[in-house]
Amino acid sequence: MRHFISFEDFSRDEILEIIKLSKKIKAELKNDVKIPHLNGKVLAMIFEKSSTRTRVSFETGFYQLGGHPIFLSSRDIQLGRGEPIRDTAKVISSMSNMIMIRTFGHDRILELAKYSAVPVINGLTDLCHPAQILADYLTIIENGIENPIISYVGDGNNMANSLIMFSAIMGFEIRVATPIGYEPNNQIIQKAKNIAINSGAKIELFNSPVEAVKNSNVVITDTWISMGMEDEKEQRIKDFTGYIVDDNLMSLTSENSIFLHCLPAYRGYEVSESVIDGEKSKIYQEAENRLHAQKGLIVWLNNKI
Repeated sequence: MRHFISFEDFSRDEILEIIKLSKKIKAELKNDVKIPHLNGKVLAMIFEKSSTRTRVSFETGFYQLGGHPIFLSSRDIQLGRGEPIRDTAKVISSMSNMIMIRTFGHDRILELAKYSAVPVINGLTDLCHPAQILADYLTIIENGIENPIISYVGDGNNMANSLIMFSAIMGFEIRVATPIGYEPNNQIIQKAKNIAINSGAKIELFNSPVEAVKNSNVVITDTWISMGMEDEKEQRIKDFTGYIVDDNLMSLTSENSIFLHCLPAYRGYEVSESVIDGEKSKIYQEAENRLHAQKGLIVWLNNKI
């Protein structure tokens, strides 16, 4: 049995297996081929953070695979009233075939996985967002970019952390530009650099967005004010001055470059309206690919049980 918590637990070949499955299952859906890969199985979806794309993609995807998804808000289950995670894990995993959780502290998913008898999927934690990166990579491939040079501009948050680890394992070049004091997790950076020694990946950290995006073919950003950081909004807006992905920044990228954003996006802050609604933007293809990439992941995990 395997969990999907962070990329450091996966090899390059395993990631490519998941992507291959995702492409196959996406093609089946587009051709109206219905294969009940998970007929009669149940996915328990625990949401301690609200969501649009994560909920719709996992719920729709599991249903399309022939299974039954159950939405569990922390407001509706005993976990939200202080029940220990280990008790929740043991009970829910005795009644379902897979668990997805979208939560705050990364320690919560680690404990859930420790006591779960079924695969646990990371729908997002404050440290990592690997499910989003699978969708991003599927989008990159579909746009004809086989050897991405990825530039991430903005907050060194869970997106940046997962992009760094993913790129290290895959052997890609990743450049991350953040303001001083907003760098990605240092432990993840060190682990990724150790992996890069063998994979051939190139990992660079900048404080200059201009340096980070030169000649890159994939530019990614995320909101500066993540859920739970609302009280930091004014300070963060000041600190991130100059980090907007606009036409001037995109003009420094390669001719075939694309722009990605996991959404929700705040036009005029981390990205200009002209870029996110422009021809290089692939945000809606990326959002749809959450559905397909996660279906590939779910089937892959089910095959490992």
